Amino acid sequence: MKDSLNQDFNAHVVINTSSEKWHNSPSTGVDRIYLERDNMGEFSVASSIVKFSPNSSFDEHVHDSGEEIYVLDGTFSDQYGDYKKGSYLRNPDKSVHKPFSKEGCVIFVKLRQFQSDDTSRVIKDTKTSPWFQGLVPGLSVMPLHEFQTEHAAMVKWEPNTVFNAHKHWGGEEILVIEGVFYDENGSYPKGTWIRSPHLSQHKPFTKEEGALIFVKTGHLSIQE
Repeated sequence: MKDSLNQDFNAHVVINTSSEKWHNSPSTGVDRIYLERDNMGEFSVASSIVKFSPNSSFDEHVHDSGEEIYVLDGTFSDQYGDYKKGSYLRNPDKSVHKPFSKEGCVIFVKLRQFQSDDTSRVIKDTKTSPWFQGLVPGLSVMPLHEFQTEHAAMVKWEPNTVFNAHKHWGGEEILVIEGVFYDENGSYPKGTWIRSPHLSQHKPFTKEEGALIFVKTGHLSIQE
């Protein structure tokens, strides 16, 4: 299958996953919401929301060019351990696992997007990892991973926090985990995925709800 989705990396993309269709995977009880894919086959460079029903599993597989996961709900498991809501995982190139979930779970997954020499396996519990003061009052940052220009972090916004206008060198990708995130272009409730291209600019803020977001910067294709 050669069809692709959201492969123009000069485009600004916003998807509210709460209103998106679930698609069946090859494994019974495992369904996906597509965010971006370079093809619709099973060996695609892709970002997705994946839902495991209770007592479902996926076949053992190799992570060509890596796999990055954030557990949104429930408990995700493989033969190496259990990863509760708020866990952040990076499985490097050529690693192998057989994932499953006893109670069911929902995860955010990015496949085949590691840089070739980024070989670290990372496991972090964002419920217990430390927060650091951000660049403005009301903003807290939890670094998750850094490699060359790529940065991944959790960012916690207190209610009525305003950040400076800024540009995204190498792009920015956001998944809203809790609350509502805003900028001058719109409002983005829990479950919204946002991808902004290289050198795009915005001035984000929150209102009375505050927000918790997963953020990646500096990792997108720079297309002139």
